[in-house]
Amino acid sequence: MSFLSNLFAKKEKSVLGVDIGSSSLKVVQLRKEHGKAVLETYGELALGPYGGGEVGQATNLPAEQITETLKDLLREAKVTTNNCGVSIPFARSFLTLVNLPYRASPEEQKTVIELEARKYIPVPLGEVQLDWFIVPKMSPSQNSAEQPVTGGTVEVLLVAVHNDELSLLQKVTTDAGLYSSFYEIEIFSTIRAVVEEHVKPVMVIDVGAASTKTYVVEHGVVALSHSIGTGSQDITRAIAISSNMSIARAEALKKEEGIGGSDTLGSPELVFSRIFSEVRRVLIQYETEHKKSVTSIVFTGGGGVTKELGAYAKSTFSIDVRIADPFTKTEAPAFMRPVLEGIGPEFAVAVGLALRKLEEI
Repeated sequence: MSFLSNLFAKKEKSVLGVDIGSSSLKVVQLRKEHGKAVLETYGELALGPYGGGEVGQATNLPAEQITETLKDLLREAKVTTNNCGVSIPFARSFLTLVNLPYRASPEEQKTVIELEARKYIPVPLGEVQLDWFIVPKMSPSQNSAEQPVTGGTVEVLLVAVHNDELSLLQKVTTDAGLYSSFYEIEIFSTIRAVVEEHVKPVMVIDVGAASTKTYVVEHGVVALSHSIGTGSQDITRAIAISSNMSIARAEALKKEEGIGGSDTLGSPELVFSRIFSEVRRVLIQYETEHKKSVTSIVFTGGGGVTKELGAYAKSTFSIDVRIADPFTKTEAPAFMRPVLEGIGPEFAVAVGLALRKLEEI
């Protein structure tokens, strides 16, 4: 889904994905070479210190401070293009799948969707930008789409984004000297970067700073979304308290030792067990309602870089589990692969944005 797209965007060889998260900013610069996405540079800066907090903590900074951080990041990462796509936080958006009356005429279908959307969007439509996607009905073989029957219903993914969030992102982008041709809700960028299964249901678990977002993706569409009020900052805080250390040191230990790294680091497992308990409930709910099984789980987000998370998750869930590595979709020197694999979960959104931006070239 995109908003405020500009059909006359200047085309350049290099493009940038800008992920404005609650605890940090991430950028990924790619260029297209012989039809492939080549990684040119990437970088991350924590927002906490800019707001008087710690690295890894969620923030709520004004546009001016976010812009200051972004300018510093662009300089430190040696970004050479101002042509970008920018993420929209899931928390500032609304997604829901609904069944609406089908109309053969596109104009009539548009009217029906806009009228019916008022029943599902929890705020006045004048306060949001509304978008939608009609989900193709799949044939029994699941390999081709079926034409809906006139008089029947069609499944529609409704998407709304607060106008004030779009205004903030536009101001940050412009003041940082960037030009964005689109703004995209972070889950769609993530799907593009890390979901390889295009037919069967896949669960994406995005362990962000303040919360964990859980999505079930089927046929490339978000079939279910759920937010859990526990995130990676809670893991860091638990390590700091149990080990009597600073937040900054605990954040580093989370990545260096992670789950089961030492006797003093049992707390990450306790936090993840709470998250996984809620994830399991969502998983069962989806499988019961849709009468189909989720085939795999993919971890993304800042909490996804917690060392040994993959092994712990595999011992908890009875399906395939993997840690996201979005950089596999880019060309990069072999010696960089271990580093890129380690930071991959944090950069899923930025990579997905840059990949979409490359499609404009």
